[in-house]
Amino acid sequence: MELRNIRAFVEVVRQDGFSNAAKTVYATQSTVSKAVKQLEDELGVSLLDRIGHGVRLTQAGELVFRRGVAMLEQGTQIFAELEELRGLERGTLRMGFPLLGSNTLFADIFAVFRQKYPNVEIQMVEHGGKRLEEMLLVGELDLAASLLPVDGNELEWQQVRSEPMDLLVAAEHPLAVRERVSFSDLKEYPFILYAQGFALNPMIMDACKSRGFTPVVAAQSSQIEFIIGLVAARLGIALLPRMIAEQHQHPKTMLIPVDSPAIFWEMSLMWRNGAYLPPAARAWLELTKQRWG
Repeated sequence: MELRNIRAFVEVVRQDGFSNAAKTVYATQSTVSKAVKQLEDELGVSLLDRIGHGVRLTQAGELVFRRGVAMLEQGTQIFAELEELRGLERGTLRMGFPLLGSNTLFADIFAVFRQKYPNVEIQMVEHGGKRLEEMLLVGELDLAASLLPVDGNELEWQQVRSEPMDLLVAAEHPLAVRERVSFSDLKEYPFILYAQGFALNPMIMDACKSRGFTPVVAAQSSQIEFIIGLVAARLGIALLPRMIAEQHQHPKTMLIPVDSPAIFWEMSLMWRNGAYLPPAARAWLELTKQRWG
C-alpha cells in the first residue's frame, strides 16, 4: 500500500468529502478519488459510502481508517526523529490550545519560542478540551493544553497552572454583598455555562450535584467576554478561573470566592502516553516549566 493513497483516504474521512480533502493534500479532486479507488482495489473492499457531497465509512473503512492514521503517525515520527538529529534548526510542532485561557498562559511562551526557534513550524488548532484529548490519542497532535484530571493510562501531563474558580455575579445581585459563598447558596439562581465540549462544565455540574441540585442553565458560550456581559446583564451567574476573571473586569460585576466545595481550573500540557515527543515539543515543555513551574 502506498502512503499517499492512505493519506488521501484518511483526509477524505477527516474532511467529510473529496473536495475538501483535495485542498488539504494539495491535489485535484480527481487525483484524490483515484487514490482512494486504488486503495479499495488493492484491498478488495469498499471503504466509503458516498452520501451527497459527504462520505460515511463502511465497516471495513473504519478498520482501515484507524490503521491508516497509525501508519501516517509512524511516518511522521520517522521524519521527527531525523529532525531531532539535525537539532531545532527546523521541524514541526503540532499544538492544541483550549478556547479559554490560552492568551493568558501561552502567548508570551509562543513569542519566546518563535524567537528562539524561528525555523520550527507551529501547527496550531483551538478546540474544547475533550476534542483536543481525542486528537492527541489518534496522533494528530504532539501536545495539547487541557484540564486535569485525565486518564493516566492514556495521557501524560505537565501541570501549568492551578486557579480557583470564583463566582461572578452582577453588582446588584443578592449575593454581591457576600465575602464568600458555597455551592449551596447558588441553587436558586440560573447559571451561564461554557459551550459544549468545555471540560469546566462537568466540574461545575458535579459540584452542584454534590450539594443536591441541578442548576438551571440560562445560556452557554465559548466567549469569556460574552459570558461576563450576560452576567452583567443579570441573565445569570457564572464560575470563572480567578486569573482570567481578574483580567476581564467589568464595572457591573463582582467576583466572589467559592468554597464547599472549592473547585479549581487546573491547566496542563498533555501528550499521549508512550508517544515519541519531537524535540520541538520538548523545548515547548521546558519553556512552559520555566514560565509557570
